[in-house]
Amino acid sequence: MSVKIGIIGGSGLYKMGIIEDVEEIDVDTPFGKPSDKITLGTIDGVDVVFLPRHGKGHTIAPHKINYRANIFALKECGVEYLVSTAAVGSLKKELKPCDFVIADQLIDRSFKRSTTFFEEGIVAHVGLADPFCKTLSDIAYTVTKEEGVDVHRGTYICIEGPQFSTRAESKLYRSWNVDVIGMTLAPEAKLAREAEMCLCGVLMVTDYDCWYEGKEDVSVASIVENLKKNDDNMANIIKKLIPKIRYKRTCECPAALEYGILTSPELMKKHGNPRVNNVLLKRFLK
Repeated sequence: MSVKIGIIGGSGLYKMGIIEDVEEIDVDTPFGKPSDKITLGTIDGVDVVFLPRHGKGHTIAPHKINYRANIFALKECGVEYLVSTAAVGSLKKELKPCDFVIADQLIDRSFKRSTTFFEEGIVAHVGLADPFCKTLSDIAYTVTKEEGVDVHRGTYICIEGPQFSTRAESKLYRSWNVDVIGMTLAPEAKLAREAEMCLCGVLMVTDYDCWYEGKEDVSVASIVENLKKNDDNMANIIKKLIPKIRYKRTCECPAALEYGILTSPELMKKHGNPRVNNVLLKRFLK
């Protein structure tokens, strides 16, 4: 199996029928089970792999997601280009509910997540100065703009959750000039970089975070309402984005591990998990 384009997101994409020729496969990884079955299918004739990060029906909390299993499973399927969709809160007045944001920077304030594949006997330090692939993100921005929705580029801050921010925290993040807030994208970005994938974050604003005086505080009810409003826009964006992902990967993403592995090949073979080595480190072990 070799499907180059992967999508991580909510189960809404699956239910809206933009993925055709659907086949589900149950997989396991050296890091445990991913959030749900892997969905193989096509969008406008292009092969894709889809994984709902919270599981179908939204049963897994952000801090309980097995991010390593999710990204590893997609990598083992052959994914080189990864589109991560997510709902976010806005930290700026000009980023309105139902706007879209293409992530271009990241601040990680989570602390319970496993965010590296290399902990047992292998040491790796990948660069994360620019955590999202500029080439893929530029394509996503253009496609979203062509859909006629208000789209921005911005910095995403990842909090631990599952609770929303306090008002003091929300105001602190605004003082850092952060644009949007969520609970899932940071571990995906770090692991996708270790897996040498091109990653873009296509984010839909569901609410103003609780900093916004004069607005109702963020509530689950308002978020769900705006998610439903954005469903069609997200489906249309993904449907038009996927066929445009045809560029040759001349970015830095495919070579993220080139100078990041500090462990010798002999010790990698000795201490590393054979399946992990084969999927992530094969070229270093020839």
